[in-house]
Amino acid sequence: MRSPLSALLLLSLLQLAGSDVTGEEVGRKPNIVLMMVDDLGIGDIGCYGNDTIRTPNIDRLASEGVKLTQHIAAAPLCTPSRAAFMTGRYALRSGMGSTGRVQVLLFVAGSGGLPPSETTFAKRLQQQGYTTGLVGKWHLGVNCEDRGDHCHHPNQHGFSYFYGLPFTLFNDCLPGEDSDVLADLQHTLRNLTMLLGVGLFTLVCVRVCGLLDVGLWLLVALFFLAILATGVWYMPFKLLSTWNCIIMRNQEVIEQPMTVETLPRRLLVEAQNFIKRNVDHPFLLLFSLAHMHTPLFQNPAFAGKSRHGRYGDNLEEVDWMIGEMTETVDSLGLANNTLMYFTSDHGGHLEDTDPRIGQKGGWNGIYKGGKAMGGWEGGIRVPGIFRWPGRLAAGRVVDEPTSLMDLYPTLKHLAKDTQPDRQLDGYNLMPLLEGKVERSEHEFMFHYCGIYLNALRWHPHGSDSIFKVHFFTPNFSPPGAGGCYDTKVCLCHGEHVTHHNPPLLYDLLRDPSESRPLTPDTEPRYAEILEQAAKAAERHRSTLTKVQASDDTHSHPNADAHGVQSQMTWDKILWKPWLQPCCGTFPFCGCKEDTTGI
Repeated sequence: MRSPLSALLLLSLLQLAGSDVTGEEVGRKPNIVLMMVDDLGIGDIGCYGNDTIRTPNIDRLASEGVKLTQHIAAAPLCTPSRAAFMTGRYALRSGMGSTGRVQVLLFVAGSGGLPPSETTFAKRLQQQGYTTGLVGKWHLGVNCEDRGDHCHHPNQHGFSYFYGLPFTLFNDCLPGEDSDVLADLQHTLRNLTMLLGVGLFTLVCVRVCGLLDVGLWLLVALFFLAILATGVWYMPFKLLSTWNCIIMRNQEVIEQPMTVETLPRRLLVEAQNFIKRNVDHPFLLLFSLAHMHTPLFQNPAFAGKSRHGRYGDNLEEVDWMIGEMTETVDSLGLANNTLMYFTSDHGGHLEDTDPRIGQKGGWNGIYKGGKAMGGWEGGIRVPGIFRWPGRLAAGRVVDEPTSLMDLYPTLKHLAKDTQPDRQLDGYNLMPLLEGKVERSEHEFMFHYCGIYLNALRWHPHGSDSIFKVHFFTPNFSPPGAGGCYDTKVCLCHGEHVTHHNPPLLYDLLRDPSESRPLTPDTEPRYAEILEQAAKAAERHRSTLTKVQASDDTHSHPNADAHGVQSQMTWDKILWKPWLQPCCGTFPFCGCKEDTTGI
């Protein structure tokens, strides 16, 4: 018969063992699934007020988690917004802000991109033992000096696995669509080539007919000039689908040009398989969808099913894909230890229309403006949904200002990463998401058009108001329009903007559509607000480098005082054949992925 002392000792050991197991389960770092849609308008989603497009799976995420109503992108365009999202810092801190016409990367074979010196949340989590993956769109560069260095590639920025588009989906990927890339320059180069050809032919005829003594050297010079002009026009632009529309698995090109029709299914399967491969240890997956950027997909399973034409069909396909991702997480028993996040990189593209199929860009609800329109709310206010059963209260709504840049410090916190970091512009969202605090740490947020400080918002302590100050605004065209329909995207410099003195001032709490500017007669704190905004802008500029803060691109066009090189200059954006990723022998690039079984 056992003594009471032995029984007590056995019980203590069992309790100790049980506490160890429990501690291990509780202490396991959470999985992270981030889902980012391209060019999605906040007004497109049911849980954000749309009652004509069916998005039950996205709505379910919101009902089972936390919905952010004032979730802000750091820029209204793909490349700078995604750079800020990845790094937790405004894009100009990493040289990803534009000074002129071109505001995003245009070629896979450009040398610009997210600098190797930058740190992404994927790199931080990778250092904390996470398996990290990116499936879908990147659009932050590939190579620097040769086609094999992959200095900007996702693998170099913390993603141990990459499958998808190193560039983006764009019209040139689909035959019959208009070109997205420098269409006016293409037109000019084509006309110049034709003019040289006609001139050369005419001079040859004149010489043969003896009408004029035309030197042979002139004909030879014109011939080589015509060949050069043809090469400059034809090689980079007429073969864009080959150069830009590619799929890579890690650093290998596996399809060139890509088959657009099967892309959504392939991306979804890759994302699901990544989760299935990593159920036994913490993982980070960024599922960066090719939707809703044009060209819009034409999946027969969704074609004609929505009430909003091809755009609505595409959005309902996105919702189905989000549902499949959620089901994958749930069916593997991962839901209670997985943070799922849904968002868009910026607002919908209002100017993107087609007389054949109607509106191709998204709807930004009650908010003014859209993609590439600087700090207007419609271009930067995006969906923000977090779901984590057992950790985040279902159905919670947060109206405080938050940012896509907040993901970086939030993920660092969840990964228990306490190592020192650079200056960040985002904040850990977990206290706000869990309801431990009611107020966002963002007292001020800054809104950029290119590298230019376009607007800021102020959330004063002790007030529910959100004051928005616009220092300048893009000029809409034609006059009276709600966007830049003449140029398709708004520009941020020179004659393309109007500076305001005093700045335009709105209270987003009472006027979220930014339709009624405040005046000294309508707002008692008018002078104080503008004074506080000016001081905040000055403090913010002091955290930037001299060149960035002064917008001076003449004395130091490529680098700032701390060596952060601009990635958006013409010499970095334009196509360089020696940087072109290629399956095969350049320039004879071409291959198709084996999609048997998908």
